[in-house]
Amino acid sequence: MTKRIFSFALAGLMAFGAFAQEEAGFVFTTVKENPITSIKNQNRAGTCWCYSSLSFIESELLRMGKGEYDFSEMYIVHNTYLDRADKAVRTHGDISFSQGGSFYDVIYGMDKFGLVPEEAMRPGVMYGDTLSNHNELSAVSDAIVAAIAKGRHSKLQSDPEGNMLWKKAIEAVHDIYLGERPEKFTYNGKEYTPKSFYESLGLNASDYISLTSYTHHPFYEQFVIEVQDNWRWGLSYNLPIDEFMEVFDNAIMEGYTIAWGSDVSESGFTRNGVAVMPDAEKAQELSGSDMAHWLKLTPAEKKLNDKPQPQKWCTQEERQLGYDNWETTDDHGMLIYGIAKDQMGNEYYMVKNSWGESGTYKGIWYASKAFARYKTMNIVVHKNAIPKDIRKKLGIK
Repeated sequence: MTKRIFSFALAGLMAFGAFAQEEAGFVFTTVKENPITSIKNQNRAGTCWCYSSLSFIESELLRMGKGEYDFSEMYIVHNTYLDRADKAVRTHGDISFSQGGSFYDVIYGMDKFGLVPEEAMRPGVMYGDTLSNHNELSAVSDAIVAAIAKGRHSKLQSDPEGNMLWKKAIEAVHDIYLGERPEKFTYNGKEYTPKSFYESLGLNASDYISLTSYTHHPFYEQFVIEVQDNWRWGLSYNLPIDEFMEVFDNAIMEGYTIAWGSDVSESGFTRNGVAVMPDAEKAQELSGSDMAHWLKLTPAEKKLNDKPQPQKWCTQEERQLGYDNWETTDDHGMLIYGIAKDQMGNEYYMVKNSWGESGTYKGIWYASKAFARYKTMNIVVHKNAIPKDIRKKLGIK
């Protein structure tokens, strides 16, 4: 009788332990972590491209031993919005004018316009806030650009010096909502212009390379990724998917961070700090449920994303199909800075987001390697973060 009681008690403890482990959610162990600056909040502005890119540049300076910097996103945003408005008008509206952008906007922008510290041009100050809210700015600026770009004008008006009046108007709007761009400022007791400040940092814009992986263009060549926010037509090198993912791991393990552009509209990208690509067939075997393909999970089935699951590794063809049929979209820019594992052994990239200290991990996301393999639009890395044999295939010295 005693043995039976002990057996029942042991079985109960084991069942409770299994239940507790199942309910524990994700338990991550860091494999490799590179330095990053503080979490920022883009708030009500479609400026992830700028926050993620400048976060990448800030981490580059940490890697280079240059110290910690906090750059002004609004300085780059102001200049970029004006350039995008100009291109929208030049193409009669065929180039969209919106808040979005690309990593190349920052790489190009810091080389063309320079950089300024956050203290020289902060978000929200023009309307008494500490965070951005570009809703009203967009309402005004979108209307101006559309009126010019799509209006029936035989000729655009200019002042006696030949300056387009609409350009002066759109610049004034951005000055009102974002603040005027500083021509000079003092930082740590020294006076700079935006260009001299950038030059003092020891950065070289040409060192930064955009990479992607799609089959509608030849591998090992450059092409313009066909998304609306790549309006500057920035070029990306095209790699086979396995070599593309090899760059991720090599970069992190060698101490580099990665500017990461991804689709975040999938159910696998949760709002609690995890991005996963669950394998429907293997999860079905484990759960006993009659699950459909992971993209069509019911609300109840989506709860499976709340704990580790077997991950689905897409093929090159599946990745291409997701892009071709608009299932994979150009949504969000973030910063990858590390690698971690969950308790099942699945590997994840550690991601710095720009949504403030939101989610379970206070602004940090864990994106499974399977998710990144399928849903990455492109990345930007320092050229030396690319393995030498791949760099040789791309013709990068």
